[in-house]
Amino acid sequence: MTDYTRPLLLGYVLKHLLMTDDELAEIKDQLEQFARVEGYAMGTIYVEDNSTSPAAFEALIEAVNRYEVTTVIIPSRLHFAALAVTHDVKDTFERTTGARVIVANPSP
Repeated sequence: MTDYTRPLLLGYVLKHLLMTDDELAEIKDQLEQFARVEGYAMGTIYVEDNSTSPAAFEALIEAVNRYEVTTVIIPSRLHFAALAVTHDVKDTFERTTGARVIVANPSP
């Protein structure tokens, strides 16, 4: 059940960066746990599939704008970096939507 007193957090995952459905489920659990610990209400975790890309990313942008979400979580920067080779998707996303992107498991 969603706690509407906490700020809404949306997630984004590139499915092809994970090997199995179990790993995807584990990542989703990690993002939900992060949300709880950090005081957020975990909303939808958008999962990008190669066959429909960039549909989940576009849906994420639409949801951020519709619900005025201020924060999006990704498992690692790679989940945004792999979207484009020519520019920094994270910076562009933050500038365009006004939402901050945080990394659940920062790379060393």
